[in-house]
Amino acid sequence: MAWAYLSRVVQGPCAALSALIESVGVVEAAHAVRGCALPESLRAPTEQRRGIDSAAKDLDLMCRIGGRLVTPDDPEWPAWRMLGLSQLDPGRDRDGAVPLALWVRGPRSLLESSERALALVGARCSSGYGDRVTGEIVGDLAAQGWTIVSGAAFGIDGMAHRAALAVGGPTIAVLACGVDRPYPAQHARLLAEIAECGLVVSEYPPGTVAHKHQFLARNRLIAALADGVLVVEAGLRSGSRNTAKWARRLGRPALAVPGPITSASSIGCHRMIREGEAVLVTCSEEVIDEAGPLRLSLSTDQRPDPGDRLSGDESAVFAALPKIGSRLPRDLADRSGLALAIVRAVLPALELSGLVGMDENGWYRIERTAKS
Repeated sequence: MAWAYLSRVVQGPCAALSALIESVGVVEAAHAVRGCALPESLRAPTEQRRGIDSAAKDLDLMCRIGGRLVTPDDPEWPAWRMLGLSQLDPGRDRDGAVPLALWVRGPRSLLESSERALALVGARCSSGYGDRVTGEIVGDLAAQGWTIVSGAAFGIDGMAHRAALAVGGPTIAVLACGVDRPYPAQHARLLAEIAECGLVVSEYPPGTVAHKHQFLARNRLIAALADGVLVVEAGLRSGSRNTAKWARRLGRPALAVPGPITSASSIGCHRMIREGEAVLVTCSEEVIDEAGPLRLSLSTDQRPDPGDRLSGDESAVFAALPKIGSRLPRDLADRSGLALAIVRAVLPALELSGLVGMDENGWYRIERTAKS
């Protein structure tokens, strides 16, 4: 009830409220919000709706439509996927905070469905070429057990969901509105089908109407729930580039499919490839080569002198990291002589051991920040 109440109050990412919950617990945080016994940073974000307590009504509605509220306390919560968001600077990325909770419709586990997933986004006015490429890549990936994550928009998004459903593959639609409100309305049938055999997810409570700024915040969840983001057709100002940006911020590979040089629908993809914002891919095999799968061998040891004590692949990857600056996984693979998949598996293990971190430029040694 406390999670549902707070989700309604802030409606979207709120790093200050997440910090308060972590400090005092969700029930005490809810009491503090309702009584306005709050630090200055939380008064403005909670002032407008703190008097609205529709938690029981919202939870009852979700139950009636086959949904649920998934919170960080639940076993279904994709904690590993949210780890990257928790490391972003809320002062720099106001919309980059970990979601307070997730409203979910569908029979699948959110945790299990996102274990091996690819986010696929693109132009709303897609061409026949873009639809065909999307169908081929998604069909191959879904048939191999990959979950397809997208935003249920017109064009490439909708094609990605349909291609996954066509082969009986799992798919997740992440909305910028309540999961009880089909958006766009013309995709009501598609979203109903996804809710029957996949998942429809949102951080916004039932009944919430989609607004422009919510789509940009939603894009970070599309990126966070996947091993990488693939853009198929994008105009110069496409919102798909924003999703690819979130992928890079989270340490996920951003990928793009090239199109005809005369096609306005592919200008964004070509710009991303040319400027190094995305890796060029043309088929599912190349997507898998870049995006996964991750196979972690985690160590919880905290070694005082990791450079000397690490061994094997961990030692090679750590040694390839510069003492100053950041490197992308592909650069580390070239420097260490290891396969890209091995580097991607080792980096999160080193991160969980407190040895490395990541920023918008790639991975770096923690000792670099300790000296600064």
